[in-house]
This record gives sequence, C-alpha cells and structure tokens, in this order.
Amino acid sequence: MNITVCVKRVPDTGTRIRIAAGGGDIERDGVKYVLGPYDEFAVEAALQLVEGAGAGEVTLLSFGPEATKESLRSGLALGAHRAVLLKGEPTMDGWVTARVLASELAGGDAALVLFGVKAVDDDQQQVGPMVAELLGRPCATSVTAMEVADGVVTCRRAVEGGQEVVEMDLPAVATLTKGRYEPRYASLRGIMMAKRKPLAEKEAPALEPGLVVEELEYPPTRPEGRIVGEGAGAVPELLRLLREEAQVI
Repeated sequence: MNITVCVKRVPDTGTRIRIAAGGGDIERDGVKYVLGPYDEFAVEAALQLVEGAGAGEVTLLSFGPEATKESLRSGLALGAHRAVLLKGEPTMDGWVTARVLASELAGGDAALVLFGVKAVDDDQQQVGPMVAELLGRPCATSVTAMEVADGVVTCRRAVEGGQEVVEMDLPAVATLTKGRYEPRYASLRGIMMAKRKPLAEKEAPALEPGLVVEELEYPPTRPEGRIVGEGAGAVPELLRLLREEAQVI
C-alpha cells in the first residue's frame, strides 16, 4: 500500500515571532523552521501502516520554498521513502494550497493521503478536507488511530465523552492528531540514508490567492491581576466586579 503524507514547513513553536516592517508578514530572519508537529503524527501513522502491511512506500509531499527541502529530509530520515517538493510561496489561502497539492496527487497511486490535522502557523484545519473534495475521496478528520484491511480504512476519532469510529473505502484522505502515533526519533543511519533518498522538485502551479493578509498585530497585553479581599467576605465584591466590569456573569 502506497501512502502520501502532505507536510508543511512551519516555524518552530519555541521561536519568538516578530512582525516584519509593513505589518503584513513575520520577520523571517533568524526563525527556525521544522516539520509541522501534527504532520509528524501523520508520518508516523503512514510508516506504521506500511510496516504492518510489509509492502508499500511512504511519499512526502510539500508546497513551499526551496528551503523546505531541509524539512523533507527530516521526514525522510524518519523512514519515508521519497519526497516531492512543489516549489512556490504558500499564502494564508488554504484553497490555493489544496489545489496545488491536488494537482500532484491526482496523478498518483496513493491509496491513502494523510495530513496533520492542522499547521501550527495558520491553524486553519481546512487543507486536508479541501484536497479530499477535489480528489473526490472520503475524508476523516482529527483521527487518533487507524487500521486498513480489505480495502477499508477504519479511523478512530476522539470526541467528547467517547470515541467515534469511521469506516471509509479506499482511496481516502485523513487528517491526524495526537493519539496512538508517537513520532519516532531519527536514527543516525536514517539521517545518513535520507541524503540519498529521492527528492523531486517541481514548480507549483501559479494560482492567484483570494485571501490576503493585510496586517498582523501582537495579542493585547493582559492586565495585571487584582486582589479584592480575602475569605468569604470578598465574594460579594468579586461577584460585583465579574458582573459589572468583566461582564462575564
């Protein structure tokens, strides 16, 4: 079984983000980029499924600038077999990203296309379902575990108060979140082998985004806390402040 995992190069979650001059983008200099944390769950799921089947390949697919190759090599070091980079500059327009990815996936043989449930930079959670719609495939989102047998993929989704089980005929699309698939560490051998694994580069289709970021701004500074009293005697004043100032009750 062949599986394609769509991944994204994102700023490390520990990086301090600064807004660039003009306010429409972040300052890119000095920012460390990594493979998306949720994408790592999808990569691990794909590797486990192929290893369990005893046959097949895991292909990584990404849409991004030339520097994305570094993140793809990280995924190859984990055990993926090959990678494809669609070179271009992604925007906040997830519809454009979905169409770019679908243009490559439409001619492939992947029985499963996996995504991380979201990218940590834009948090849109929409590209995976959009790609599924473009390809005409069923889609399950926020999947924590999955099994494949007899042409059917069974996905488990964590929902409030329990677990939801979704069955889909292959070929299908799924987005992965934290659950069964704890990302493995790349071994030294894997890192060395990643340098020799195939990484194809193609120019992404030029599509005009319909969504444009005009301005970014920092979150407002949180006000300092206030002590209104001690013990049960402070409760009336606390309730008054919550009702009249905070307006939450």
